Amino acid sequence: MNSAPGTPQPSPREEFGRPLQGWRLKAYTIIFEADTRAGRNFDLALMVAVLLSLVLVMLESVASFREAHKAWLSWAEIAFTALFTVEYLLRLACVRHPWRYASSFFGVVDLLAVLPIYLAFFFPELYVLVDVRVLRLLRVFRILKLQGYIQAYISLGRALKASAKKILVFLSAVLMIVLIMGTIMYVVEGPEHGFTSIPVSVYWAITTVTTVGFGDITPKTDLGRAIASMMMLLGWGVLAVPTGIMTAEMAAQRLGDEQRPTTRTCHACLREGLQADSNYCRHCGAPLPEYQRD
Repeated sequence: MNSAPGTPQPSPREEFGRPLQGWRLKAYTIIFEADTRAGRNFDLALMVAVLLSLVLVMLESVASFREAHKAWLSWAEIAFTALFTVEYLLRLACVRHPWRYASSFFGVVDLLAVLPIYLAFFFPELYVLVDVRVLRLLRVFRILKLQGYIQAYISLGRALKASAKKILVFLSAVLMIVLIMGTIMYVVEGPEHGFTSIPVSVYWAITTVTTVGFGDITPKTDLGRAIASMMMLLGWGVLAVPTGIMTAEMAAQRLGDEQRPTTRTCHACLREGLQADSNYCRHCGAPLPEYQRD
C-alpha cells in the first residue's frame, strides 16, 4: 500500500522492525515454516541441494575423478555457492530483525554453509571446511515436525536439562575413579610394562572403564590384570547409570496433554514450535499474524 504524500518513508532499519507483510510474509512462511506445501517443498529442495553439494565435495577429493571432470566440478561448485548465498540473503531479507536471525543457531549454520566456500577462494587450504554445510541437514526437523517427532525432541531436551546435574556428579565420580585407578596401575605395572606416567595410566583406565580397550597398553602382572578385570566390570555400570538417569527423566515428562506443535515461528524472536491457534508468542509476547497452514 502506497504512503500518503508527505508521509516520511521508514528507514531500512525501521522497515525490518515492522510486522511482516506482502512478499516478505509470504517468503517467511515458505522459508521458515514447513507446515505448508510450499514450505515443505522448499525445505526438501534445499536438503537435496545440500546432499548433492556434499557428494560433489567428496567426488572432488578423488584425484582421478577431479582431474577428469575439473571443468564441470568448478561450475557446479559455483552454482551451489550462488544458490546458498541467495537463499541466505533471502532469509535475512524476510525477517523482521536480520541481525537477530544471523546470530541465532540456524543463522550461524546457514552462514557456515557459504562462508567456507568464499574463504576457500582466498585460502585454498581451507577448502576442506566446506563439509560443514552438512550442518544444514539439521533443518530436517522442520519437515519432520510431526507430533511424534517433536514430542520426542522436546522430551529429550527436557530430560537432558533435568538430568544434567546428576550426570555431571556421576561423571565427576568416574573421573576420580579413573585418576585413582590410573595412579595405582602406574605403581603396580610401572614404565617397563608401558605405564610410563600417570597421565598414560589414566588414559588406560579411561579406555578400560568405558569398555573401549584399544589394547595399546595392557597389564602384565597378575595384580594388574585383577585390577583391570574389576575396572571392566565397573565399566558396565558406568554405561548403565547415565542411561538410567536419562530414562527416569524422560519417563517423568508429561507431554500427553499438550497440543500438537507446528513449525510456526515468531517473527520477532524466531523461536519455533508455537501453537497454530496462538495469537502471541509465548516466549517474547510479540503479536503473531494469522497462521498459514494446509
